[in-house]
Amino acid sequence: MRPDRSWIKDEWIEHVMKNPIQEVIQSDGRIRRWARITEADGRYLRIILLPDSETVHNAFFDRRFKEI
Repeated sequence: MRPDRSWIKDEWIEHVMKNPIQEVIQSDGRIRRWARITEADGRYLRIILLPDSETVHNAFFDRRFKEI
């Protein structure tokens, strides 16, 4: 884990996995999902899953995300 992302809680990642507000499948099969985390000042957490939809490849707060 990167030190700047160490405060991201596992339950937040699970929330995004189960309740995304947006999902995009990349050309390599990885899946991007976003959800708003109210406990993190309403910021949007973006996770990237491997094609199996279960393995988390990356997780970070996406400053550029705009809800549609």
